[in-house]
Amino acid sequence: MQVKPLSDRVVIKNIEAEETTKSGIVLPGAAKEKPQMAEVLAVGPGGVVDGKEVKMQVKVGQKVIYSKYAGTEVKIDGDELIIVRQNDILAVVE
Repeated sequence: MQVKPLSDRVVIKNIEAEETTKSGIVLPGAAKEKPQMAEVLAVGPGGVVDGKEVKMQVKVGQKVIYSKYAGTEVKIDGDELIIVRQNDILAVVE
């Protein structure tokens, strides 16, 4: 199934967090923080949102950092995806 976001929405998928620290300590599942880095899977067309013109600045395939509690989590075809507004994306990782 393909997801096409509307307006200024972006579909992202979390990049798995490291399971070991730099010193080699293995972290159990409960100790891991929710990752805030994700890959962009789909981008909406932009347009007028709340009376302002929105130009989409992210592209499919980019790695981004997003706000910790942003977006709506959905499960599609076994994949856990997050749909966020573009203004919830804080930075692009190059």
